[in-house]
Amino acid sequence: MRILHLSDTHLDRRDAPNKHGVNATQSLRRMLADLRHLRTVDTIVVSGDIADDGSPEAYVAARDIMREFAAERNVPVIYSTGNHDERQAFAKVLGSGHLDPDGSDRADTLIASDETERAAASLVDGHRFITLDSLVPGKGYGHLSRTQLDWLRDVLGTPAPHGTVLVFHHPPITLDVEVQQALGLQNPSELVDTIRGSDVRLILCGHFHLQLSGFLETVPVWVTPGVVSRVDLTAAPRTERAVRGASATLVQLGAHGPLFHTLHARDPQAGETVYELDEQQLRSVIDELGPGA
Repeated sequence: MRILHLSDTHLDRRDAPNKHGVNATQSLRRMLADLRHLRTVDTIVVSGDIADDGSPEAYVAARDIMREFAAERNVPVIYSTGNHDERQAFAKVLGSGHLDPDGSDRADTLIASDETERAAASLVDGHRFITLDSLVPGKGYGHLSRTQLDWLRDVLGTPAPHGTVLVFHHPPITLDVEVQQALGLQNPSELVDTIRGSDVRLILCGHFHLQLSGFLETVPVWVTPGVVSRVDLTAAPRTERAVRGASATLVQLGAHGPLFHTLHARDPQAGETVYELDEQQLRSVIDELGPGA
């Protein structure tokens, strides 16, 4: 199983530069154009923050751009929500988030949630992909509700032929970086309890705009860098710098475990600063968007 993993496209209703001077739609198109020779993939995953402004127009743009790329390879596209996404607009355009190459919905199972959470499951060549919704409206951190975890436990009660891949936005692992710890998934231990002993083979996330690998107990976790920008950890401690350069990951899931290869678009402005937050500005972000607010 070869998976093309993208995240954090941050499209908006305009095909134009955002407040930082980056055209998110152009970044996605550039990334896919540079992947034109990548023909042998089995599925495409986009792990959240598809839209930056939550507008239906942003989801239509993402769907249409990704559908063209997927149709040429005859593979499905699987989307999950992120903290910038808006559930109703997501559902209106992307349905369950599990789409066939022609854009039709392919989910085998969809959660029933009073909070309109977007969680679904579908099989791709015997591999089960389950998307979860770690979005907390109005916040930057992630949380998986008891409703989702109970639903996930039920779905995992029946093993898939070749195991399960979980896809959601907020990583359940972090570096020793305060902003990651404050804005990552806040209840990873509850997820561990839910998937322990199941057929989950891999967890794919985004959100941090950088590449990161680790384990949630015994399950490999991969965080793919962002398409719209990437975070540069060479910035001074307790500050944050984002730079230009679209990235994605090719994941190979086989008998010897997952292999990850990071792919970078050829951007003549790659490495140029998109934004830089000093210590006080970053503290304000954490205070406003973190769980203590």
